[in-house]
Amino acid sequence: MSREARGPRIVFWRHGQTSWNLESRFQGTTDIELTGQGVLQAQRAARLLSGLRPDLLISSDLKRARRTAEELAAVTGLDVQHHEGLRETYAGSWQGLTNAEIRERFPEEYAAWAQGEPVRRGGGELSTEVADRAVPVVLEATAKLPEHGTLVVVSHGGTIRTMLGRLLGLEPALWECFGGLSNCCWSVLGRGARGWRLLEHNAGTLPQPVIGDDT
Repeated sequence: MSREARGPRIVFWRHGQTSWNLESRFQGTTDIELTGQGVLQAQRAARLLSGLRPDLLISSDLKRARRTAEELAAVTGLDVQHHEGLRETYAGSWQGLTNAEIRERFPEEYAAWAQGEPVRRGGGELSTEVADRAVPVVLEATAKLPEHGTLVVVSHGGTIRTMLGRLLGLEPALWECFGGLSNCCWSVLGRGARGWRLLEHNAGTLPQPVIGDDT
C-alpha cells in the first residue's frame, strides 16, 4: 500500500510499554508513564511511520500516548492535537488490578464480560460509549485530510478496538474478534468504494502493496 493509494487512510497506533503493561494491570484512564523500553519502542515505530508521510497527528491526552506521539512529531515536524475523547476505557474499580485480581474480586462481572455481554467493567464505560466519544474525534480529523492523506491516531488498545469495530460497521458483540495490539504496533483503515476497510492489524512494519485480484 503506497502513499499514492486512493482515498484517505487512518493509522491507529497504540502507545509504548508501561510498567503496568509489564505487570498485566488494567490501566484504563490511570495516567501511567512509558518505561524506557516504551520510549525506545516509540522511537523505532516513529521512524517507520514517518515513511508514510502522515498529514495529521492526533493523540489521547494521557501521558503514555502523548509521549509516544511526541516521537512521531519529532521526526515529521507535525503538531500533535491532544483529545480526551481518545483516552482508554474508564474501568472504575478494575483499574490498577491484575487480570487475576479482577477475576477473583469480580467473578460474575468478569464472566459476563468474557461471554460478550455489555458490561460496565468496574462501574465504568461500556465499549459502545467509548466508541461514541472516540470515533467523532477521528472523523473530524479525517475530514481535514487532503484527498489521499494519512491520519495517525495515537491511542490505547481497548479504545482502538472500539473505533475499528464502529468504523467497519460491525455489531459491538463482534468487536472482540480483533486481537489485541502489541505496544507501539498499529492497525490501518483505508477508504474503499463501500466504506472503510481493514488493511493492516497489529502491524510493526510498513503496509505493503496488495498485488492480485483484490487491488
